[in-house]
Amino acid sequence: MTSNNKIELMAPAGNFESLQAGLDNGADSIYFGVEQLNMRARATVNFTMDDLPEIAKRCEAKNVRSYLTLNTIIYDHDLSVVKTLLNKAKEANITAVIASDQAVIAMARGIGMEVHISTQLNVTNIETIKFYSLFADTMVLSRELSLRQVKSITAQIEKEQIKGPNGNLVEIEIFGHGALCMAVSGKCYLSLHSNNSSANRGACKQNCRKKYTVIDQETGFEIEVDNEYLMSPKDLCTLDFLDQVIDSGIQVLKIEGRGRAPEYVATVIKTYREAIDSYYEDSFSKEKVADWMEALNTVYNRGFWSGYYLGQELGEWSDVSGSMATQKKVYIGKGTHYFPKANIGQFKIEAYDIKIGDKILVTGPSTGAQQMIIDEMFVNDVTADKATKGDDCTLKLPFRIRMSDKLYKIVEA
Repeated sequence: MTSNNKIELMAPAGNFESLQAGLDNGADSIYFGVEQLNMRARATVNFTMDDLPEIAKRCEAKNVRSYLTLNTIIYDHDLSVVKTLLNKAKEANITAVIASDQAVIAMARGIGMEVHISTQLNVTNIETIKFYSLFADTMVLSRELSLRQVKSITAQIEKEQIKGPNGNLVEIEIFGHGALCMAVSGKCYLSLHSNNSSANRGACKQNCRKKYTVIDQETGFEIEVDNEYLMSPKDLCTLDFLDQVIDSGIQVLKIEGRGRAPEYVATVIKTYREAIDSYYEDSFSKEKVADWMEALNTVYNRGFWSGYYLGQELGEWSDVSGSMATQKKVYIGKGTHYFPKANIGQFKIEAYDIKIGDKILVTGPSTGAQQMIIDEMFVNDVTADKATKGDDCTLKLPFRIRMSDKLYKIVEA
């Protein structure tokens, strides 16, 4: 829970660009994986052990909590790496570890590190909460629970005063937005069966996102289904009933997306930040929700649904293989220089044109994901309306850029 008693907004980070995007847009905490021992081992360029001090430093500078995700199935040959990683995380002052394997939980507790229970453990009832409260201060509930069930659990924690090792009441965390998996809280064997690549070791090949035909083996008859993507759920979105989510008594709202681009993190965190603040200011309204949903639609999504929170028994399935985002980014060039006194950035245009009025996105490990509309530009030191491939282009920017930051144009999808 944040110090001002608002719920905590947790941002995903698959690299430093996304980390910075989360920090810049109002996240209260950041969760990330290191190398191979996390559930997004193949989905993104993960951090290394050597990155831990820099992650902690950036988070501490903004008073943001940092969580190391170490929630895959652990084998004997992993144990020494786990021990080293936990010790380095503790040394770097990472706030907590998100774990599902009892070995990781025990090791972390052994060195006095705060433990959060991952959704992989499928916590669905108060007795399980009591059991894990011996080791953990925060627990991510199973994604299949309804808000009514969530509220029952948070009420019982309060009533029975169930506390974690830190002496405070156990905090409950739920997923608020992002990709959903057809499997129960992410436990799936399709990828292992078809590709010998275990989803439970962070190496999911996403079989469920593909198109399939169902065939009767006796007659060869192809069974027609309404939707070819019959195992690919739409993305979770709780923004339009965020008031009910907060009223359920949770303390942490987690945004999925460690494999997503930095502009996704920036847009989703900014939107949920505004929505959460609006709730506490008593200005949460249908009109605002409509604007926020429009913003969420601009970045990667498979369409939205409310998950199981409002009591649906069956999922809502996507009818596309990829994103339904209303906007996309097109690579333009890279940063070559920044003039701090004038707040001017220089870019080498390497691909498509840009012109006055275009919406641009600049991403980089220190820059995060910054967007703006071009209202003036210089091309090869002369004022101009347009820059093309090969040009040196300078723009007045409300943010700092670094060498090799990437410049994109945002266009309608």
